[in-house]
Amino acid sequence: MHLRTRLKQWALTASALAVVSAALPGAAVADTGGRGHHPSDRGLSAVIRYTEYGIPHIVARDYANLGFGTGWAQAADQVCTLADGFLTVNGERSRYFGTDAAPDGSLSSAATNLSSDLYFRGVKDAGTVEALLATPAPAGPSRDLKELMRGWAAGYNAWLRKNRVSDPACAGADWVRPVTALDVARRGFAVSVLGGQGRAVDGITAAAPPAAPAAGRAGASGPVPDPERAAEAARELFAAENATMGSNAVAFSGAATANGRGLLLGNPHYPWQGGRRFWQSQQTIPGELNVSGASLLGTTVVNIGFNDKVAWSHTVATGVPLNLHQLTLVPGDPTAYLVDGRPERMTPRRVTVPVRGATPVTRTQWWTRYGPVVGGLGAQLPLPWTAGTAYALNDPNASNLRGSDTALGFGRARSTADVAETLRRTQGLPWVNTIAADSAGHSFFSQSQVLPRITDDLAARCSTPLGRATYPASGVAVLDGARSDCALGSDPDAVQPGVFGPARMPVLRDTPYVANSNDSAWLTHAERPLAGYERIFGTIGTPRSLRTRGGIEDVAAMAARGDLTVSDLQRQQFANRAPAGDLAAADAARACETALPGDPEACRVIGAWDRTVNTDSRGALLFDRFWRKFTATVPAARQWKVPFSPADPVRTPNTLDTDAPGFAKALADAVAELRAAGIALDAPLGAHQFVVRNGTRIPVSGGTESLGVWNKTEPVWNPSGGGYTEVAHGTSHVQAVGWDGGRCPVARTLLSYAQSSDPTSPHYSDQTRLYAGGRWVTSRFCEKDILRSPALRVVVVRG
Repeated sequence: MHLRTRLKQWALTASALAVVSAALPGAAVADTGGRGHHPSDRGLSAVIRYTEYGIPHIVARDYANLGFGTGWAQAADQVCTLADGFLTVNGERSRYFGTDAAPDGSLSSAATNLSSDLYFRGVKDAGTVEALLATPAPAGPSRDLKELMRGWAAGYNAWLRKNRVSDPACAGADWVRPVTALDVARRGFAVSVLGGQGRAVDGITAAAPPAAPAAGRAGASGPVPDPERAAEAARELFAAENATMGSNAVAFSGAATANGRGLLLGNPHYPWQGGRRFWQSQQTIPGELNVSGASLLGTTVVNIGFNDKVAWSHTVATGVPLNLHQLTLVPGDPTAYLVDGRPERMTPRRVTVPVRGATPVTRTQWWTRYGPVVGGLGAQLPLPWTAGTAYALNDPNASNLRGSDTALGFGRARSTADVAETLRRTQGLPWVNTIAADSAGHSFFSQSQVLPRITDDLAARCSTPLGRATYPASGVAVLDGARSDCALGSDPDAVQPGVFGPARMPVLRDTPYVANSNDSAWLTHAERPLAGYERIFGTIGTPRSLRTRGGIEDVAAMAARGDLTVSDLQRQQFANRAPAGDLAAADAARACETALPGDPEACRVIGAWDRTVNTDSRGALLFDRFWRKFTATVPAARQWKVPFSPADPVRTPNTLDTDAPGFAKALADAVAELRAAGIALDAPLGAHQFVVRNGTRIPVSGGTESLGVWNKTEPVWNPSGGGYTEVAHGTSHVQAVGWDGGRCPVARTLLSYAQSSDPTSPHYSDQTRLYAGGRWVTSRFCEKDILRSPALRVVVVRG
């Protein structure tokens, strides 16, 4: 952009701010920075304009100042959640909360504070993040990102110095403390390794060499994982239906829209509580960056969002961001392993964790050329360390601190071609797909992940017996760590060794629609299936989830109808159609009389259900409880009479097998469960699917993964409390974005759980009430719209 244009845009924004400040003296709050001056934030400042629902529009002159305003504004809404996360990445949870309590799960899978602390203290002691920060771009983070992190920490600290914490979750707590840019980077590292080391924290911190064998019993190899059971455990571990994060997203090209411009609907499914919540903002550096959307808490950038030319969203991908290396140990020394017949010693890392009211705990972790030794991937997939064998975990995202640079590039993009170029240049996304649309009418999908470079050929040559079972079933490769010819190698276009380069990624451009609902890239467009990628990316020609099938049916019909607008995206988000109901409810109702002789009410209710999960839907709750029990107890192969066909993947399998063992019991158990809880079988869903905010019930629509509902809601069942009384995860930050030829995007957004987790905040549940009514926020992106907001409040923040 020419300097003259940049100066003009800055002047326009500055003059607009001057007008606002002069016209609304009661609304503007100037912070002169006279108290608590600190060298780290000297000279930093930003202007924050708040509009409806507490959404901040942050304007600053450069990246450090933009980070300052962002850190300040995030702290104002989420200080307790943020402070809790910084304790996590510094390995200090046991010091304040004891060893046995569980973290909130937002930054790793650790089951206890002690396990979490041992892992993150190990990362800290090893200087892992410092080394990544010192790595030159593009393999390391850019200067702009480092400036954002520096400013974010200063803004967070400035807010702490100048404000009293009102959230009862941490008011007066001594663990709410200032942070550094390094702490912000450590949090980014934790997000990057969520699918790899973060998934195996308990296995890393508990792994220990076997005790010496008893006299006269030398060389016992110990237990060996059963390949068949391990394959099923790995499949379940990485299955989308068992994940606590997911998403839908669809981009329509101009071929399907009313004006030839693109459209995007993003619907991520994330936790409603804790440190993996989204937070909304607009970030502006005049002439340099102007982007609006949602950030994961503690990140410095807009992760999912839009600008005046491009909109993008992400869905959790099926690529497996880790692999295992099976080590052959040196006889008599379980902390040394062989590579090409030569021994290599493991590197011990002694980690000490301070503990509240007790002696510090010290444990040793063991590291190899491949990564840490791991005793298992979750409780369901043990990997015993025996006298002869151990397993090391490779996580390439432990060398990746580039994810926020990818988001920053998206924010600056002017087209989907720029989105693709950003992915090629930064290669920073650890566990998501990207779906995008632009104002010129282009659609775009890419599964550009940082994945171990496991080709199908390498897996065929180098898999151990365990890997020959786990890799086809789940994409988890177990390679022979005793052979150097089984190293992962490098692609010439990859920014770091041992990962796939951009040329190997599944990509689809400019079809009438591209869509993903957490299945593999294969059915991104039903009539243009993607193939040719390696198994580690995901499957080809396999059954799709009901959410994928329902989503493809819906968006393909929308594209075929054409003339689409943002309003059509809004209707799709809250259509609340239950594909499982469309496929199975009529069959279940017909078989009900035989399954439940003498109980016609249940049969009538299921038959009359409208197949939606709106809050006024009667019968939805009964079918939901039946369907959960049926799919949990009846094997997938017995659920349907017509099996899956790769030639018809959207419509198969179908026809409920009501003769399957377990059908009648699942139905009877669901009826008995509701009656025992005092819930009428035909009660409207919203009467028994709700959240409570400050003592008020707010009904929630949507349905579970097993029902295949686009507007996903994974609620928490509490029959004594009236049914589903909280949402664990589901629809979070939604955006419906298009363009009309003007200078401003046409955007509607919704943050289902609202901006703040502080129950004393006016923005604790305001958008939750909008969500309950299927209502949206009209985005204020352009200056004229921001300045017209009746809720406008201007805050000048300075260090």
